[in-house]
Amino acid sequence: MALFNQAVGWLRRNRVLLPGVSVLAKQVATVRAVAEKRLYATVANSARRADRSLSADLVALLKVPEGRRVSELERLRRPPTRTTGTSLAKALERVDEISAFQLGRVKLDKVPPNRLATLARVGLGSKAPILERTPEPRRTALLTSVVRHLEASAIDDALDLFALLMQVKLISVAKRATDRDWLAARPRLAKASRTVRSAYRLWSGQLAQVASVGADLDAAAMWRALEEEVGPREEVEAAAALLDELLPPGDDESEAEMRRQLAGRYNTVRPFLSLLGESSALGAASGGQRVLEAVKGLPALSRRKVKLKPLLPREIDKKLVPPAWKKAVYSNPELPPSAVDRDAYSVCVLEQLYRALGRRDVFASRRTAGPTRGPGCWTARSGRRCRRTSCTG
Repeated sequence: MALFNQAVGWLRRNRVLLPGVSVLAKQVATVRAVAEKRLYATVANSARRADRSLSADLVALLKVPEGRRVSELERLRRPPTRTTGTSLAKALERVDEISAFQLGRVKLDKVPPNRLATLARVGLGSKAPILERTPEPRRTALLTSVVRHLEASAIDDALDLFALLMQVKLISVAKRATDRDWLAARPRLAKASRTVRSAYRLWSGQLAQVASVGADLDAAAMWRALEEEVGPREEVEAAAALLDELLPPGDDESEAEMRRQLAGRYNTVRPFLSLLGESSALGAASGGQRVLEAVKGLPALSRRKVKLKPLLPREIDKKLVPPAWKKAVYSNPELPPSAVDRDAYSVCVLEQLYRALGRRDVFASRRTAGPTRGPGCWTARSGRRCRRTSCTG
């Protein structure tokens, strides 16, 4: 439309009567078709120069594997829908699968980004059988653009799911558990408060009488009066001890209690710890390097049998354990003295990652994944046959 309008403007300014509207529209369509063919050829040739087998690998995504109902491309372009640890593990596997094509090596600097976005939009809106029947080089160009788009969106989907999982399934649940414990203790707290209040009023009145007449304080008489008016001495002492136990904690104690509840959610995050630590989808600025290094150490921690070999303080990064986490990480009564709670430390690192992502100290890296062919291919490790023709996995 822009090209047609510009041509009409030029014809009017130069007082040119012909060609007419229909002829001009055909000329514009012809030029546009030539430009699109050049675009398809440019993208397809760039893919072939990067890897001669890349085109065949991309076309293999259009096949429907045996025993499945949809093609591999259709499966890869479906984002995760559930907020669970298993779903996040699948999202990270999806990132690795898409990154395995390493489309970052395809040089498309000379292609306008909006044209690539248009190709990706057309490819995402097309079914696999239609793409399979598309002639070359248009098919390779569409698949290259689609997978490049999915490479970026898959990382974003995984990080969005991680943030949602941390907020909804861990932090919010821990806060609700802390509040629920406090609400459940309120009836006992009210009964103990009434007992201590009655004792205070009785003794404060007796002390006021003693002070007014100037008599000596008779402790035995005060205890007898307490037992007659309020209840047995042991009951009053038990009420005072219960108040110490049930009174709402201060800010620091409340945060520590919430972290203790968070540590109990380790089974929620365990399914994706290895994939998250081994993924190359994350990058870090200088302020997030320490967090990212700790995340990369999570796979080894998740595989460690802490009952046989307890985790020691020298084996973790102490600077990543804030004061609110120290009680949960270092003071688990069920572990040997000086041992570190592996579960609590792992969740602590994940919370630091969640905060670092919010500050942009850790971010989604647009670099392609590392070596993925042969035995290192995650698809082969997971027990499925890799769909890439050039992969020996």
